[in-house]
Amino acid sequence: MPLTSTQRKFLRGRAHGLEPVILVGREGVSTALLAELDLALEAHELIKVKFHDHKEEKETLTERIALESGGELAGMIGHVAIFYRPRRDPDKRTLRLP
Repeated sequence: MPLTSTQRKFLRGRAHGLEPVILVGREGVSTALLAELDLALEAHELIKVKFHDHKEEKETLTERIALESGGELAGMIGHVAIFYRPRRDPDKRTLRLP
């Protein structure tokens, strides 16, 4: 389900104090990175991904990450992308979107 602008704004505000948990480096968006991203989204629901390398390709890479992870891009600030995906178990979800 696509996020509304109100939901994106809410998620960006919640992500403000978070540190990036995934770093895109020399290898780019690899299978291992996507596996770690999946685990991080399941554990936290809202995460930041920082681009150390491939900065010029970050727009296309964020689209790929969102598509392959099943998450939604909530925003991008500089070289940091914010992704959201609710937990699969509705009882364990911690974020309630407006």
